[in-house]
Amino acid sequence: MMPRNHFFVLVLLGALFTLFPGTRSFAQSRPFTVVIDPGHGGKDPGAVGATSREKDIVLSVGLRLGALIEQHHKDVDVIYTRDNDHFVDLKKRAEIANKAHADLFISLHCNALDRRRTSPQGVETFVLGLHRSKDNLDVAKAENAVIMYEEDYSVKYEGFNPNEPESYIIFEFMSNAFLSQSVYLATIVQNQLVTGAKRVNRNVRQAGFLVLREVGMPSILVELGYISNRQEEKFLKSSSGQTTLANAIYNGFREYKREHDKKSYVFNSNPTSPVTGDAVSSADRPGDKEYRVQFLTSSRKYGKGSKVFKGLDPVDHYVENGLYKYTYGSAGSQSQINRTLREVRRSFKDAFVIEMVDGQRLK
Repeated sequence: MMPRNHFFVLVLLGALFTLFPGTRSFAQSRPFTVVIDPGHGGKDPGAVGATSREKDIVLSVGLRLGALIEQHHKDVDVIYTRDNDHFVDLKKRAEIANKAHADLFISLHCNALDRRRTSPQGVETFVLGLHRSKDNLDVAKAENAVIMYEEDYSVKYEGFNPNEPESYIIFEFMSNAFLSQSVYLATIVQNQLVTGAKRVNRNVRQAGFLVLREVGMPSILVELGYISNRQEEKFLKSSSGQTTLANAIYNGFREYKREHDKKSYVFNSNPTSPVTGDAVSSADRPGDKEYRVQFLTSSRKYGKGSKVFKGLDPVDHYVENGLYKYTYGSAGSQSQINRTLREVRRSFKDAFVIEMVDGQRLK
């Protein structure tokens, strides 16, 4: 049997040649669509820690992730399988993604062990496949058990029983057309969670998740951490921890989207904006630098037209280390933004110029 690490190396090498097949042209009007799937909800709390519930943590992280994508990628539609505390069938989650012809599906969960066992900690990102270890099977069992909250689940899922290992043999014979893209996304998201969010690395894995089986697009399932570990639970339920996790997953998404857009430009020599249909200038293309004036940093998120902006409009912002950093203006050159800087300094003496690429500040 091929070692798991070797398997993923081979898949990633294959991804270099097969990534993003059939990428849509920017000339087409339909935007890039990502579906964010906060697991569990409503009558299904998911894993339960000492003082928190999985369903609440993943919903909060999912909404923060979606807000980051919407803020920095005007050409992306964000769809949630749930954006509040209600129960959604696994099949319905997949139907939402498939009906939207989504480009990506990101499912968010928390891990847990029986309280009688010493709990590990760390993040792991899954793609669809046959489990290669008992640990992977146990995670899949726990997440698939949600179908028991559904009526007629044995009929709906063709006799699948999440607690019987024999049921998972179906994943042995599946041909996943999106495996290379899924592994690529899983790898860069996992890397961001480990290097950016400083979480313990439990690697990229394969397992038989029903929700991933049903979607027809690149998809990953992220286990954000162990709610059964007291130390990690404290991080998972904190606002700063949830923001850190959302930022890390967003950074992985951003890298994936950048590669997707590069592919689009290769096949479209005269790209147009998916939002306006107008020609895209070099300053607006993915990977190109832009200059903005940063004038305010705050722990609060201010709404459009807030008095604190002293008449500056429109104002944009980015999130860094849990703080909202507000900017005004955008230009493709230093000389152009300097004129804006002089204007802003009339009201904000400490304003300064920053450089950004794809909505992320360059250090």
